Amino acid sequence: MSVDQVSSAWVPLAAALLLAVAAAAAALDGALAARSLGHHPASGLLTPVAETARLFRQRRRSTLAADVPLWRIGGAGLLTAALLMVVVVPLGRWTVADLAVGVVWFNAMDVLLWAAVWLAGWGPNSAHALVGGFRFLAQALAYELPLMFALTTPAVAAQSLRLGDLVAAQEELWFVVWMPVAFVVFCGAVLAFSVWGPFAAATGSTTAGGVLAETSGVDRWLVTAGRYALLTAGAAFGATAFLGGGQGPLLPAWLWTLLKTAALLAVLVALRRRLPVLRPERLVAPAWLVVLPLTLLQLLVVSVVVVVRG
Repeated sequence: MSVDQVSSAWVPLAAALLLAVAAAAAALDGALAARSLGHHPASGLLTPVAETARLFRQRRRSTLAADVPLWRIGGAGLLTAALLMVVVVPLGRWTVADLAVGVVWFNAMDVLLWAAVWLAGWGPNSAHALVGGFRFLAQALAYELPLMFALTTPAVAAQSLRLGDLVAAQEELWFVVWMPVAFVVFCGAVLAFSVWGPFAAATGSTTAGGVLAETSGVDRWLVTAGRYALLTAGAAFGATAFLGGGQGPLLPAWLWTLLKTAALLAVLVALRRRLPVLRPERLVAPAWLVVLPLTLLQLLVVSVVVVVRG
C-alpha cells in the first residue's frame, strides 16, 4: 500500500484529529475512574469537559524567582512533541510528512520530552517540582535505550525507516506476531514518556504532584492534554509499526488505522489503574540488564530472518 504526502494545509486537521482522539482517551479514563469509585462509568465521560472548564477559570500560580519562560516552554512542550510525532504517522494512504527517516524522527521527538518535562520541573523554582523533574530523567535513562532498539526492530524487518514502508512490509503478517518483545517494550516506553500509569512517579503524590506541584490553570491543562496526546501519538505509531497500520479487509485504510490506534490507546489508558507506580531509581538496573538484552535478542532474531529471506 503506497502512502501519499498531503498538502501542509491539512496540518490543522491532523492536529484536530489528534486532540479529538486524546479527548476520547480522557473520557475513557474518566469513565474508568468513576467505575473504580463505584459509580456508573457514564458519569465520568464528561470529566474532561468539567476539568477543562475548571482549569480555564483557574488563575496561573506564581512562585518566587521562577524562570517563567522556561516553565511555560516546558508545560507546552509535551503537546508540541505529540503533534510533531504524528506528522510522520500515515492515516491510511495519507501522511503529513512522508520522511525517509520517520522512525528516527519519532524517536527524536521522544528525546525532546526529556527537556520539556525537566523544564516543567525546573521552571517553578520549587523543590517538589524539581524532584519530579529529576525523577523523570532517571526514568528516561531507563527506557530510552530499550525503546531505541524496539523501534529499530520493525525498521530492520522492513529494511526502511519510512513508516509507509513499514506498513507495506506487514501486508502478509503484522510485525507484532513475530516481534512481540519489541512491541511490549515499545508500549512500556509510550507509558513512560507520557508519564502515565506505572511510570507516573514524576507527577506522583509522594512529591505533592512533582512537576505539577506548582502548575495550575491553563498551564496545567496543557501538561494534562499533552500527556493524553502523547499516549495517542504513541498508540498511532504502534498501530502503524507493529499492527499493520491501514492493512485490513473490507474497511478503508484510514479507518483501520483509527480502529487499531483506538484499541491500543484504550489498553494503555486502562493500565493506569492496573499497575502500581514504579520508583524511577529502581528502573535502570532491570531495564539495562534484563529488558535491553531481550530487546537486542529480538532484534537479532529479526535480523537473521531478514538475511535468510533476502
